[in-house]
Amino acid sequence: MTIVPDTSGWLIDLDAQILVTGGTGFIGSQVLRALQSRGFRKVRCLVRSSASLDRHHESFNETGQGPGIEFMKGNLLSLKDCEAATQDAVVIYHLAAGTGTKSFAEAFANSVVTTRNLLDGVVKQGCLRRFVNVSSFSVYSNRGKPRRDILDEYCPTEDRPELRGDAYCFAKVKQDELVAEYARNYGIPYVLVRPGVVYGPGKPRIHGRVGLDTFGLFLHLGGSNPIPFTFVTNCAEAIALAGLKKGIDGEVFNVVDDDLPSSRQFLKMYKKEVRPFYSLYLPHLASYLFCFLWEKYAAWSQGQLPPVHNRREWAAFWKRTSYSNDKARRMLGWTPRVPIAEGLGLLFADCRETIRA
Repeated sequence: MTIVPDTSGWLIDLDAQILVTGGTGFIGSQVLRALQSRGFRKVRCLVRSSASLDRHHESFNETGQGPGIEFMKGNLLSLKDCEAATQDAVVIYHLAAGTGTKSFAEAFANSVVTTRNLLDGVVKQGCLRRFVNVSSFSVYSNRGKPRRDILDEYCPTEDRPELRGDAYCFAKVKQDELVAEYARNYGIPYVLVRPGVVYGPGKPRIHGRVGLDTFGLFLHLGGSNPIPFTFVTNCAEAIALAGLKKGIDGEVFNVVDDDLPSSRQFLKMYKKEVRPFYSLYLPHLASYLFCFLWEKYAAWSQGQLPPVHNRREWAAFWKRTSYSNDKARRMLGWTPRVPIAEGLGLLFADCRETIRA
């Protein structure tokens, strides 16, 4: 479906060169479609040399291109490739990141070093009008807020992210700091987009904000906390708009949908719609004590037990918190098009198919 856009408030026209990193990923592929549906004619997507484009053949023909889309193979760890990718790019959507690794060094290389290379390419080209860095809710601290307070764009990020015990959190905090540093030193205009829990078909795993299943028993830790879900196409729309709207340089946007279910509600629906299983609920005081004792034993054992569960993690994931998408609505003109009931229905149907397969 092609959207007939009102371009009067846009930063660029339909012939401007756009670069998308991570465009073959879960969110990135939907960002490409969001840009394509608006009629942009010059969208460059940087993909890894080994990347397969098979799952894009429905949208893109055998030459690796579709209407307005050019796939360029390269490696963000190569400064030369980054310089080639950023040539003539006036808006960059940076979604590529180091995910799925427990190694701090690997996460840093794939999120921070790659971003530095990309920004160095931007500085050399000298034509950029907006750098959209896709960050994450994982960067927020949430330790100093009262219970049931709203986590919004003005909340502090982790000041010692290495203490969270989460390589992804550490890398995303350092990535955001790097983007802000380049903005100060080189005048690069940027916007930070921080999605909550991005869900949809293709993401069957129950998120850690609901609980943990690493002990042979699912520990339900979220309780009555709302889960900051955003359906993948809703999230992609917000990211696309963050690169197009005028007058938002330097802003941060949290992306969450409306009518968020609580952890308890989600788990109940999942058991009914996908598969039943036994879970044990830990009240907030008990989950806090669990994280506290784990943290203390990890310190006492001098790292023999890794500090993967700690009070910083508890505050970020399981402390009583509510969320708002007011800023994204107000400044981006964004609304979540896929309602939560419809999105969860699509997710659960995909989970059932995954289990049967």
